[in-house]
Amino acid sequence: MSSATSATEAAFAPIVFHWYEAEVAAIAPVTPTVKSVRLRCAIADRQRAGQHVDVRLTAEDGYRASRSYSVASPPDGSGTLELLVEGLPDGEVSGWFFDTAEVGDRLEMRGPIGGSFSWDGPDGGPLLLAGGGSGVVPLLAMLRRRAEVAPEIPAALIFSVRSRAEAIALDELEARHRDEPHFSLFLRTTREGDGRRVDDALVAAALDWTGAPGKVFLCGSNRFVSPTADLIVAAGVPAGIIRTERFGA
Repeated sequence: MSSATSATEAAFAPIVFHWYEAEVAAIAPVTPTVKSVRLRCAIADRQRAGQHVDVRLTAEDGYRASRSYSVASPPDGSGTLELLVEGLPDGEVSGWFFDTAEVGDRLEMRGPIGGSFSWDGPDGGPLLLAGGGSGVVPLLAMLRRRAEVAPEIPAALIFSVRSRAEAIALDELEARHRDEPHFSLFLRTTREGDGRRVDDALVAAALDWTGAPGKVFLCGSNRFVSPTADLIVAAGVPAGIIRTERFGA
Protein backbone atom coordinates (compact mmCIF):
# COMPACT_ATOMS: atom_id res chain seq x y z
CA MET A 1 0.00 0.00 0.00
CA SER A 2 1.29 3.44 -0.85
CA SER A 3 2.75 5.51 1.98
CA ALA A 4 1.87 8.84 0.37
CA THR A 5 0.11 11.14 2.86
CA SER A 6 -1.93 14.21 1.99
CA ALA A 7 -2.52 17.20 4.28
CA THR A 8 -6.05 15.95 4.93
CA GLU A 9 -4.84 12.47 5.87
CA ALA A 10 -2.14 13.90 8.11
CA ALA A 11 -4.80 15.68 10.14
CA PHE A 12 -6.01 12.29 11.39
CA ALA A 13 -2.58 10.87 12.26
CA PRO A 14 -2.08 12.08 15.87
CA ILE A 15 -5.04 10.10 17.27
CA VAL A 16 -3.74 6.77 15.98
CA PHE A 17 -1.46 6.29 18.97
CA HIS A 18 -4.00 7.00 21.71
CA TRP A 19 -6.46 4.41 23.04
CA TYR A 20 -10.02 5.59 23.65
CA GLU A 21 -12.75 3.89 25.63
CA ALA A 22 -15.56 2.55 23.44
CA GLU A 23 -18.97 1.12 24.31
CA VAL A 24 -20.92 -1.53 22.43
CA ALA A 25 -24.06 0.22 21.18
CA ALA A 26 -25.60 -2.59 19.06
CA ILE A 27 -24.84 -6.11 17.82
CA ALA A 28 -26.68 -7.89 15.01
CA PRO A 29 -26.02 -10.88 12.70
CA VAL A 30 -25.22 -10.12 9.05
CA THR A 31 -24.31 -13.56 7.69
CA PRO A 32 -23.82 -16.91 9.48
CA THR A 33 -20.19 -15.93 10.14
CA VAL A 34 -20.31 -12.10 10.35
CA LYS A 35 -21.82 -9.73 12.91
CA SER A 36 -22.43 -6.00 12.74
CA VAL A 37 -21.05 -4.25 15.82
CA ARG A 38 -21.84 -0.59 16.50
CA LEU A 39 -19.36 1.10 18.84
CA ARG A 40 -19.82 4.47 20.52
CA CYS A 41 -16.49 6.26 20.89
CA ALA A 42 -14.88 9.69 20.76
CA ILE A 43 -13.13 8.81 17.49
CA ALA A 44 -16.37 7.97 15.67
CA ASP A 45 -17.12 10.34 12.77
CA ARG A 46 -13.42 11.20 12.41
CA GLN A 47 -12.78 8.44 9.89
CA ARG A 48 -12.59 8.65 6.14
CA ALA A 49 -14.31 5.86 4.26
CA GLY A 50 -11.88 2.96 3.88
CA GLN A 51 -9.90 3.42 7.08
CA HIS A 52 -9.63 0.91 9.91
CA VAL A 53 -9.35 0.94 13.70
CA ASP A 54 -7.61 -1.19 16.30
CA VAL A 55 -9.78 -2.80 18.99
CA ARG A 56 -8.27 -3.93 22.30
CA LEU A 57 -9.73 -6.14 25.02
CA THR A 58 -8.30 -6.46 28.52
CA ALA A 59 -9.08 -9.49 30.70
CA GLU A 60 -9.46 -9.36 34.47
CA ASP A 61 -5.96 -10.82 34.87
CA GLY A 62 -4.51 -8.02 32.72
CA TYR A 63 -4.06 -10.08 29.54
CA ARG A 64 -4.68 -7.99 26.42
CA ALA A 65 -5.65 -8.93 22.89
CA SER A 66 -6.04 -6.56 19.95
CA ARG A 67 -7.27 -6.81 16.38
CA SER A 68 -7.62 -4.42 13.44
CA TYR A 69 -11.02 -4.00 11.78
CA SER A 70 -12.07 -1.99 8.77
CA VAL A 71 -14.85 0.49 9.44
CA ALA A 72 -18.00 -0.24 7.42
CA SER A 73 -19.73 3.06 8.14
CA PRO A 74 -18.82 6.47 6.75
CA PRO A 75 -18.89 9.39 9.20
CA ASP A 76 -22.61 9.95 9.83
CA GLY A 77 -22.80 12.21 12.87
CA SER A 78 -24.16 9.45 15.11
CA GLY A 79 -21.14 9.26 17.41
CA THR A 80 -20.86 5.57 16.52
CA LEU A 81 -19.08 3.51 13.91
CA GLU A 82 -19.87 0.10 12.52
CA LEU A 83 -17.53 -2.87 12.34
CA LEU A 84 -18.42 -6.06 10.46
CA VAL A 85 -16.68 -8.74 12.48
CA GLU A 86 -16.01 -12.14 10.96
CA GLY A 87 -15.94 -14.98 13.48
CA LEU A 88 -12.65 -16.82 13.19
CA PRO A 89 -11.68 -20.17 14.74
CA ASP A 90 -9.81 -19.46 17.98
CA GLY A 91 -10.15 -15.71 17.36
CA GLU A 92 -9.62 -13.98 20.70
CA VAL A 93 -11.33 -10.72 19.76
CA SER A 94 -13.84 -11.98 17.20
CA GLY A 95 -14.77 -14.81 19.58
CA TRP A 96 -15.58 -12.26 22.27
CA PHE A 97 -17.80 -10.30 19.90
CA PHE A 98 -19.60 -13.49 18.84
CA ASP A 99 -19.98 -15.32 22.15
CA THR A 100 -19.72 -12.81 25.00
CA ALA A 101 -20.21 -9.16 24.04
CA GLU A 102 -23.42 -7.40 25.03
CA VAL A 103 -24.75 -3.90 24.53
CA GLY A 104 -23.13 -1.66 27.12
CA ASP A 105 -19.85 -3.60 27.33
CA ARG A 106 -16.71 -1.51 27.14
CA LEU A 107 -13.43 -1.96 25.32
CA GLU A 108 -10.66 0.22 23.87
CA MET A 109 -10.22 1.53 20.36
CA ARG A 110 -7.69 3.66 18.49
CA GLY A 111 -7.60 5.16 15.03
CA PRO A 112 -8.64 5.87 12.40
CA ILE A 113 -5.69 4.27 10.60
CA GLY A 114 -4.87 4.13 6.90
CA GLY A 115 -4.18 7.34 5.04
CA SER A 116 -3.84 6.33 1.39
CA PHE A 117 -6.51 3.61 1.54
CA SER A 118 -9.39 6.03 2.01
CA TRP A 119 -11.79 8.03 -0.13
CA ASP A 120 -14.18 10.96 0.03
CA GLY A 121 -16.31 12.68 -2.58
CA PRO A 122 -13.85 15.49 -3.32
CA ASP A 123 -11.25 12.84 -4.19
CA GLY A 124 -13.18 12.17 -7.39
CA GLY A 125 -13.43 9.12 -9.60
CA PRO A 126 -14.59 7.08 -11.42
CA LEU A 127 -14.14 4.38 -8.77
CA LEU A 128 -13.15 0.79 -9.47
CA LEU A 129 -13.40 -1.30 -6.31
CA ALA A 130 -12.57 -4.99 -5.87
CA GLY A 131 -13.13 -6.99 -2.69
CA GLY A 132 -12.62 -10.62 -1.78
CA GLY A 133 -14.78 -11.97 1.05
CA SER A 134 -14.63 -9.71 4.11
CA GLY A 135 -12.32 -7.43 2.12
CA VAL A 136 -15.49 -5.75 0.88
CA VAL A 137 -15.98 -3.96 4.23
CA PRO A 138 -13.86 -0.81 3.63
CA LEU A 139 -15.20 -0.66 0.07
CA LEU A 140 -18.74 -0.76 1.46
CA ALA A 141 -17.90 2.32 3.52
CA MET A 142 -16.71 4.06 0.34
CA LEU A 143 -19.92 3.18 -1.51
CA ARG A 144 -22.04 4.40 1.38
CA ARG A 145 -20.10 7.65 1.47
CA ARG A 146 -20.36 8.05 -2.29
CA ALA A 147 -24.14 7.60 -2.14
CA GLU A 148 -24.32 10.41 0.41
CA VAL A 149 -22.03 13.01 -1.12
CA ALA A 150 -21.26 12.16 -4.77
CA PRO A 151 -23.75 9.69 -6.28
CA GLU A 152 -22.97 11.01 -9.76
CA ILE A 153 -19.45 9.51 -9.67
CA PRO A 154 -19.42 6.24 -11.66
CA ALA A 155 -18.46 3.27 -9.49
CA ALA A 156 -18.13 -0.48 -10.02
CA LEU A 157 -17.56 -3.13 -7.37
CA ILE A 158 -16.04 -6.50 -8.25
CA PHE A 159 -17.05 -8.75 -5.34
CA SER A 160 -15.67 -12.28 -5.10
CA VAL A 161 -17.16 -14.65 -2.49
CA ARG A 162 -17.49 -18.38 -2.04
CA SER A 163 -21.30 -18.26 -1.99
CA ARG A 164 -24.16 -15.77 -1.91
CA ALA A 165 -24.94 -16.76 1.67
CA GLU A 166 -21.48 -15.59 2.76
CA ALA A 167 -21.59 -12.29 0.86
CA ILE A 168 -21.54 -9.38 3.30
CA ALA A 169 -24.25 -6.74 2.73
CA LEU A 170 -25.37 -8.44 -0.48
CA ASP A 171 -28.96 -7.21 -0.16
CA GLU A 172 -27.71 -3.63 0.19
CA LEU A 173 -25.29 -3.96 -2.72
CA GLU A 174 -27.89 -5.47 -5.02
CA ALA A 175 -30.33 -2.70 -4.06
CA ARG A 176 -27.69 -0.11 -4.95
CA HIS A 177 -27.07 -1.91 -8.25
CA ARG A 178 -30.79 -1.71 -8.96
CA ASP A 179 -31.52 1.81 -7.71
CA GLU A 180 -28.33 3.85 -8.23
CA PRO A 181 -27.86 4.66 -11.92
CA HIS A 182 -24.10 5.23 -11.65
CA PHE A 183 -23.21 2.09 -9.67
CA SER A 184 -22.85 -1.50 -10.84
CA LEU A 185 -22.11 -4.69 -8.90
CA PHE A 186 -20.07 -7.48 -10.51
CA LEU A 187 -20.55 -10.50 -8.25
CA ARG A 188 -18.52 -13.67 -8.69
CA THR A 189 -19.16 -16.80 -6.56
CA THR A 190 -16.31 -19.30 -6.51
CA ARG A 191 -18.03 -22.32 -4.92
CA GLU A 192 -21.51 -22.23 -6.41
CA GLY A 193 -23.00 -21.63 -9.83
CA ASP A 194 -20.21 -21.82 -12.39
CA GLY A 195 -17.60 -21.51 -9.64
CA ARG A 196 -15.47 -18.98 -11.46
CA ARG A 197 -12.90 -16.59 -10.02
CA VAL A 198 -12.29 -13.02 -11.13
CA ASP A 199 -10.90 -13.07 -14.67
CA ASP A 200 -9.97 -10.67 -17.45
CA ALA A 201 -13.50 -10.70 -18.88
CA LEU A 202 -15.01 -9.59 -15.57
CA VAL A 203 -12.41 -6.84 -15.14
CA ALA A 204 -13.08 -5.66 -18.70
CA ALA A 205 -16.82 -5.53 -18.02
CA ALA A 206 -16.28 -3.45 -14.88
CA LEU A 207 -13.97 -1.07 -16.72
CA ASP A 208 -16.49 -0.74 -19.56
CA TRP A 209 -18.96 0.41 -16.93
CA THR A 210 -16.73 2.97 -15.20
CA GLY A 211 -14.60 4.16 -18.08
CA ALA A 212 -11.00 5.00 -17.21
CA PRO A 213 -10.94 4.94 -13.40
CA GLY A 214 -9.50 7.79 -11.38
CA LYS A 215 -9.28 5.72 -8.19
CA VAL A 216 -8.84 1.96 -7.72
CA PHE A 217 -9.11 0.19 -4.34
CA LEU A 218 -8.59 -3.55 -3.76
CA CYS A 219 -8.99 -5.38 -0.45
CA GLY A 220 -8.87 -9.05 0.48
CA SER A 221 -6.48 -11.92 0.99
CA ASN A 222 -3.12 -11.98 -0.74
CA ARG A 223 -4.36 -14.68 -3.09
CA PHE A 224 -7.22 -12.41 -4.18
CA VAL A 225 -5.51 -9.03 -4.31
CA SER A 226 -2.34 -9.92 -6.23
CA PRO A 227 -3.94 -11.64 -9.25
CA THR A 228 -6.80 -9.13 -9.38
CA ALA A 229 -4.37 -6.21 -9.36
CA ASP A 230 -2.40 -7.90 -12.16
CA LEU A 231 -5.57 -8.25 -14.24
CA ILE A 232 -6.45 -4.59 -13.73
CA VAL A 233 -2.98 -3.45 -14.75
CA ALA A 234 -3.06 -5.78 -17.76
CA ALA A 235 -6.32 -4.09 -18.79
CA GLY A 236 -4.44 -0.79 -19.08
CA VAL A 237 -5.03 0.83 -15.68
CA PRO A 238 -1.92 2.63 -14.38
CA ALA A 239 -0.44 0.78 -11.40
CA GLY A 240 0.17 4.10 -9.66
CA ILE A 241 -3.53 4.72 -9.02
CA ILE A 242 -4.17 1.31 -7.43
CA ARG A 243 -4.36 1.13 -3.63
CA THR A 244 -4.47 -2.23 -1.87
CA GLU A 245 -5.04 -3.72 1.58
CA ARG A 246 -4.23 -7.37 2.19
CA PHE A 247 -4.80 -9.84 4.99
CA GLY A 248 -4.19 -13.51 5.66
CA ALA A 249 -2.36 -16.01 3.53
